[in-house]
Amino acid sequence: MESGNGFFAIEETRLDPKWLIDPKLLFVGPKIGEGAHAKVYEGKYKNQNVAVKVMHKGDSPEEVAKREGRFMREVTMLARVQHKNLVKFIGACKEPVMVVVTELLLGGSLRKYLINMRPRSLEPRVAVGFALDIARAMECLHSHGIIHRDLKPENMLLTADQRTVKLVDLGLAREETLTEMMTAETGTYRWMAPELYSTVTLRHGEKKHYNHKVDVYSFAIVLWELLHNRLPFEGMSNLQAAYAAAFKNTRPSADDLPEELSMILTSCWQEDPNSRPNFSQIIQMLLHYISTLSPPEHMIPSRTFSSENAVLPPESPGTSSLMAARDDTTSTGRENKGFFCFGQCF
Repeated sequence: MESGNGFFAIEETRLDPKWLIDPKLLFVGPKIGEGAHAKVYEGKYKNQNVAVKVMHKGDSPEEVAKREGRFMREVTMLARVQHKNLVKFIGACKEPVMVVVTELLLGGSLRKYLINMRPRSLEPRVAVGFALDIARAMECLHSHGIIHRDLKPENMLLTADQRTVKLVDLGLAREETLTEMMTAETGTYRWMAPELYSTVTLRHGEKKHYNHKVDVYSFAIVLWELLHNRLPFEGMSNLQAAYAAAFKNTRPSADDLPEELSMILTSCWQEDPNSRPNFSQIIQMLLHYISTLSPPEHMIPSRTFSSENAVLPPESPGTSSLMAARDDTTSTGRENKGFFCFGQCF
């Protein structure tokens, strides 16, 4: 249903049939990630290498409902928006468990990439190039009325050649409407915009207004991290960092950066959301800056990750029977070595 400002409100409780995957054609391999809401596995679907995100169900009826809502939001938004810097959506299913299937990105998370680089910093052209990828994805989301709400390096993955960044995890993303009141404490504290807090501590579940400019603030913190390859608000806990940003207007220092980059950062993390640029403006500023850089003398060699080097979990009893139960018409045994039929695993 379209609201008066051109944004859309999610009312779907069922999956669009065209995005339903057939669990019998899905094979699950080694676990490649885990978060508070889901586990992610390498997998195969119709002979395509994929990432299989298996959502946790929750222990109480309230938690189950909350996680189903998160799952439906993510699926709805992934299905609606396609962009080269957003992970490609392949399909989903709700039974036997909630699963989101996307393209498999083998370059690892931006967080791991940065940690592996330390104590070195990224070359400015590489850092700004990654920032442009993120900004272009966000421009696309905002043009569809979607606020990400959880921009941070953990939610950004690299392609196998580690030259392109793609956004993942739209589980906290929300539609932006004129009247919507949204839960304030969302996302990860260190990267959260100060307007997500009030001068009086919010009670659990209490709501307050904010808009898409929260993503611009988070982007600025990520950009600072790309340029310095250090954790923003070093020496502070996540909550301390959020408190300092919200109530003391504390920001990481941009004094040691070129004037143009410093200006981009300080404009993006302005306390007043209305003073922050939008992502179309940010893209133009970044493109202008990158045009002033001299051609790189050399490129930092990529560290590619291959699933062939991944450590597989020990083989469990019943593995042979699970492998025998797969549908051999969809894939050869050699192609699915180490992968198990999804329907037999969950």
